[in-house]
Amino acid sequence: MNNFWQRTFTGIIFALLLISGILLNSWSFILLFLIVEILALREFFIFSIKSHTLPQKYYGSIVGGIAVFTSFLWYQITWGYYLSLLIIPMVLFIFIFELYRNQKHPLLNIATTLMGLIYITFPISLLPHLAYMNGEFNGKVVLGVLVLIWMSDTGAYLFGVTLGHHRMFERISPKKTWEGFFGGLLVAMGASFLLGRYFNFFETHTWAVIAAIVVIFGALGDLVESMFKRSLSIKDSSHILPGHGGILDRFDSLIFAIPAIFTYLYFFVK
Repeated sequence: MNNFWQRTFTGIIFALLLISGILLNSWSFILLFLIVEILALREFFIFSIKSHTLPQKYYGSIVGGIAVFTSFLWYQITWGYYLSLLIIPMVLFIFIFELYRNQKHPLLNIATTLMGLIYITFPISLLPHLAYMNGEFNGKVVLGVLVLIWMSDTGAYLFGVTLGHHRMFERISPKKTWEGFFGGLLVAMGASFLLGRYFNFFETHTWAVIAAIVVIFGALGDLVESMFKRSLSIKDSSHILPGHGGILDRFDSLIFAIPAIFTYLYFFVK
């Protein structure tokens, strides 16, 4: 019971911080997701050390933080776009710095560093573009996506616990079931109709498509992180959130869903 209340308290505080940071203003929005990106990337680099690689965790974190921040500056200053181009030479320096580290596995070290930037930094750097997709800051776009993820997770858990029998990917995640997956889809679809009414900057059918994307790619994101953790024999990416694990554990679904949502909105809606 103590663990239940710990999880509940942490979850409520975490959700309130997320909602406040997203809705307060554009600067609180970027500060929030800059912190999320840095912490998630740090967790990835630290647990990847268990696979006998030594990623450039400090320099990689600097590159990741600058990439996320400059994607936000696109909409704040006229030359923000040009600042984001600094990421190109900074990525090249990952290769150059490895020359001077004198490590046994430079190829693995570089690959792991780049993988962290692709897996975590790239999706999070798309969030400002979603928030500004209509020219003005609208954090409700990202909040709506998070609501769908939370509803999907809730539905998947309830349907999985009560009806779950058919394993989705037993080798990677023994508790994940197809009943839970479709239950999450059902609940997320229901939530999309409410979003269409109250967050009506998108039509209801657009929110419904986003809900489907969230459920499909969110499940894949969860499985991918589970694959990493199972291969390294770890349960959580860290223990920063009591009862909930790490930042990466909380955002694995969002990280995988955001690129797909971004592609859909910019090619078919905007």
